[in-house]
Amino acid sequence: MTKFKVESQYSPAGDQPQAIEKLSNSILEGNKFNTLLGVTGSGKTYTMAKVIEKTQKPTLIMTHNKTLAAQLYSEFKQFFPNNHVEYFISYYDYYQPEAYIPRTDLFIEKDSSINSELERLRLSATASLLSFNDVIVIASVSANYGLGNPTEYKEMVQRIEVGFEYSQREFLLKLIEMGYKRNDKFFDRADFRVNGDVIDIYPAYYDDEFIRVEFFGDEVESITKHEYLTNNKIKEVEDVIIYSVNPFVVTNDRLAVAVKQIEEELDERLEQLYSENKLVEYQRLKQRVEFDLEMIEGTGACKGIENYARHLTGQKPGETPYSLMDYFETMNDDFLLIVDESHVSLPQFRGMYAADRSRKEVLVEYGFRLPSALDNRPLQFDEFMSKKASYLFVSATPNELEIEKSSVVAEQIIRPTGLLDPLIEIKDSEYQVETLYDELKKVIEKNERALITVLTKKMAEELASYYQDLGIKVKYMHSEIDAIERNQIIRELRLGEFDVLIGINLLREGLDIPETSLVAILDADKEGFLRSRTSLIQTIGRAARNQNGRVILFAKRITDSMQYAIDETSRRREIQEAHNKKHGITPTSTKRSLDQNLKMEEYDDVAWKKSKLEKMPASERKKILVELNKQMKKAAQDLNFEEAIRLRDEIDKIKKL
Repeated sequence: MTKFKVESQYSPAGDQPQAIEKLSNSILEGNKFNTLLGVTGSGKTYTMAKVIEKTQKPTLIMTHNKTLAAQLYSEFKQFFPNNHVEYFISYYDYYQPEAYIPRTDLFIEKDSSINSELERLRLSATASLLSFNDVIVIASVSANYGLGNPTEYKEMVQRIEVGFEYSQREFLLKLIEMGYKRNDKFFDRADFRVNGDVIDIYPAYYDDEFIRVEFFGDEVESITKHEYLTNNKIKEVEDVIIYSVNPFVVTNDRLAVAVKQIEEELDERLEQLYSENKLVEYQRLKQRVEFDLEMIEGTGACKGIENYARHLTGQKPGETPYSLMDYFETMNDDFLLIVDESHVSLPQFRGMYAADRSRKEVLVEYGFRLPSALDNRPLQFDEFMSKKASYLFVSATPNELEIEKSSVVAEQIIRPTGLLDPLIEIKDSEYQVETLYDELKKVIEKNERALITVLTKKMAEELASYYQDLGIKVKYMHSEIDAIERNQIIRELRLGEFDVLIGINLLREGLDIPETSLVAILDADKEGFLRSRTSLIQTIGRAARNQNGRVILFAKRITDSMQYAIDETSRRREIQEAHNKKHGITPTSTKRSLDQNLKMEEYDDVAWKKSKLEKMPASERKKILVELNKQMKKAAQDLNFEEAIRLRDEIDKIKKL
């Protein structure tokens, strides 16, 4: 068994040693629920990594949004360079679920755009779980949604070894059954090609290499791995396991059974609709499902095939659907499930099922879907909490649920850097915009950054416009700005391309900007979700990574939530001050290097070369392909998928020449 090993220049410090020991012992003793209450800047991620190392359990780390998932993925790749760290989020660049609005008789077709790199990363995660025991998967809420049967996915593999005999014909038929396509002209991911006794396979979960299997008759003579673009041999291997192109691939026998079950359910549902005199719904359902069945029988798939998932996986009505957690359970009796920012993540997991079901119940009622479509759903909260896992909730402000369920609550208040919780000032909100302007000028003079939280998108936009007119370099960020642009905005703030970022609730959990010395909360006394005690503590924590950190609460009165946040921040500050005094620690701002690989590359030279592609020799075009492929890989590794997609499209254009 390959062991988890943390690679880091740091050693546990502050509260980390006791938190690591306390949590690890509790998990190893078999306690199902535990909580890490760690303040901002105390090194919760490092503690999580050390707990994984100490418990030696395969680990699923879940968080509530893709931005945090990307940040965690980057950090854990650095902590565990010799283990399998995988990334599992929704593979859609764009997704519009199908829906029906009865009052306007409007049906909205499902529309989506799949990101091939994210799809590859998901496949890599499921394949790694069934191949290795040292796997850490960083996931978003996508891990709560349905996947194919892990047992069938595990069986749908092709193992091939040097020296063994395989019928070439049966081998190729097996690849087709696993979802691979023969493509001798434009060889790409999830394809295979045949040249005499040589078969090249490009596994759907591989990045930039393919497998070459050379036969002598029916005997495997050699297995080698080659670089995709240059065709150069990377290494020889004695055996290889090839997994199917996606977890939803099923055997022909299973597909035949599923088709029969769908037909039986259709007959039953049509009879019910006819008896209720719902003739429009009767005709609508009959036409749609019969067309889907024709597609499934003819091609093995149809649009919206996930709505027939219960039949394809062989489950019973109402049974818990398979999810990523079942892939962990298939290979391990026990695994570690870490819920990061649990005070937000758990409520989000709880609400997913009801929102999904309300939409699908309308589709079923009006004849757009069979009742079995209701079983294509995310996990219910109780199903999520009952997995064969040791749960570790991580948050600076855990809810009562986490505290009540946990056998151990490990507090991590002391920061290794000696940084104190920020000083809090309360100012009258009468002239908050003008007062804040004066404070921002002081921050900018020190070459530091400021974050401002407001209550509405309109306020964020108008405040940004107002301060821009006054000469301040400022940007705003809210939920309508996509993940790629959000990451770019945060990067530009850290680089100093602008000084002030205005947001709503996006400035709360997990935003790591150590250059921030001022956090301003406008209208702090407006009680509600955005000004609750949890939200206020989280927002205040954004200033806890800078030695000059301070927070201004603009308000007319001190609410209960404000008082709690002020008292808790003061308590934590006193504990840190006592520790610093005892150990002679001078607080220093958190230093987090800015990954220069994330910087947008200049492609002018490459673009100039591409303009002359048609006149260019094939050898020169190949050089440009290699260059573009490297840039595409870099963009994908840095999770800059928009740029990676653009480069992929450029590569496809050149290949067609």
